[in-house]
Amino acid sequence: MVAWAIDSGPPKTYHTPERPRALSGGTFVATEPDKEGLQALNDRLDALKKTQLPEARADEHYSQAHLGWRMVIELVAGILIGFGIGYGLDWLFGTLPLFLVLFILVGLAAGIKTMMRTAKEIQDDQVAHAARQKKDE
Repeated sequence: MVAWAIDSGPPKTYHTPERPRALSGGTFVATEPDKEGLQALNDRLDALKKTQLPEARADEHYSQAHLGWRMVIELVAGILIGFGIGYGLDWLFGTLPLFLVLFILVGLAAGIKTMMRTAKEIQDDQVAHAARQKKDE
């Protein structure tokens, strides 16, 4: 890194990226950087950045919307699987509404059971996270 200081001597007539245009008639002269001052500034910036870091969370990648969609998908998947099995059995045996209704209800029950298991898993994770936070305090 090169610092630039303004020299009030006569302006140069050529301007390149190495020799930028002078401000108010002076020319820019390259000086050596103050390495100790730059290191001190860098250390102060690093210390400030460390104080500004957000608290790391174990469940940061899970949002509430994500969990809601997960439960909806589990419920719909159970119903669709039940529909497929019921329709297939009805087509096979020629009893169209009987197995369809039965397996849709079974799929609904399976979807609700899976949703409840997911909700318990989420609750257990939140309780464990709260206990860790309380222990750290």
